[in-house]
Amino acid sequence: MAEKRYGAPPPPTTKSIAGADWYGKELEREHYESTLFSELDLTDGRNVGSVFNACTFRRVRFSASIHEGAAFVNCTFLSCNFFDTIFTECKLVGSMFDRCQFDNMKVVNGDWSFTGLPGADLRRATFSGTRLRETDLTGAVCEGGSIRDADLSGAWLHSADFSRCDLRGSDLTAIEPENVKLKEAIITIDQTIVIAEALGFDVRRK
Repeated sequence: MAEKRYGAPPPPTTKSIAGADWYGKELEREHYESTLFSELDLTDGRNVGSVFNACTFRRVRFSASIHEGAAFVNCTFLSCNFFDTIFTECKLVGSMFDRCQFDNMKVVNGDWSFTGLPGADLRRATFSGTRLRETDLTGAVCEGGSIRDADLSGAWLHSADFSRCDLRGSDLTAIEPENVKLKEAIITIDQTIVIAEALGFDVRRK
């Protein structure tokens, strides 16, 4: 069972929706509170502006679903499949992911601060302009992935693998080069200075 940062347990649920067939379902500004969703199929679904607060998703198929302006706040995702899922301007603050699949997942803008993605395989995921402030990426595998123009300030990055990852435009001030893999990571000249300073170099313009 996933635990949130600092060992906090997932929030309890009071309602349950199990085995529902939501294939291609249209969700518009719906609201769910403290609900357990298990074995639900949301493949090809479209979610606009709906709010899920303190909900748990267990073995839910989000494949090829589209989420716009939606909120999944303080939620827990267990063994969920996000293949080809798109999140645009969504809020996932405080949510936790455990043993999920993220192949071809695309995240555009939005706020994913304080989310838990420890050990997540993000090699085929794309984040663009996303706020990932204080996100737990401990041991995450981002090799060859893309995390561009993202706010990674205060993120937990110990043992994360950013080899060949496109990090251009992202805040890298939380990176400790001795504790992450950065071989062939794609960064800008300005970010090179940030990494050099983190390594203890006295960087001077002239």
